[in-house]
Amino acid sequence: MRRYLCNVEDGKKIILFDGVCNLCNGVIQFVIKRDKKDLFRYAPLQSELGQQLTKERAIDTARIDSFILIEPGTAYFIKSDAALEIAKDFGGFWNILRIFKWVPTSIRNAVYDFVARNRYRWFGRKDQCMIPTPELQAKFLG
Repeated sequence: MRRYLCNVEDGKKIILFDGVCNLCNGVIQFVIKRDKKDLFRYAPLQSELGQQLTKERAIDTARIDSFILIEPGTAYFIKSDAALEIAKDFGGFWNILRIFKWVPTSIRNAVYDFVARNRYRWFGRKDQCMIPTPELQAKFLG
């Protein structure tokens, strides 16, 4: 399996997120609390690692600038597909969200894009990327 700057452990998935977005940071905190299997690692899109990972996959961060889920060596997911894949890994009650896979991707992504376009106006932004607490530091890459 390919190794990146951060030496991601095998079996871990990487969530790239907008590190200055209050909504995105809130979503990351939400995911951390529900990641009982310790599957996810996190990196801001603005970080060197985030830029490297998006460049390697030819992801245009001018068009996709909020969440990207990467399964190293396997696949990556963007927009609503990323959100549904993350929720799927929570298991239990969260599996009910799979019903949204029946909604055409174009419709799901239209809603996703509307929220993403307005996230700074509605939720605000930080001057710099979030700094994880010492307890969470190992979950953050790059």
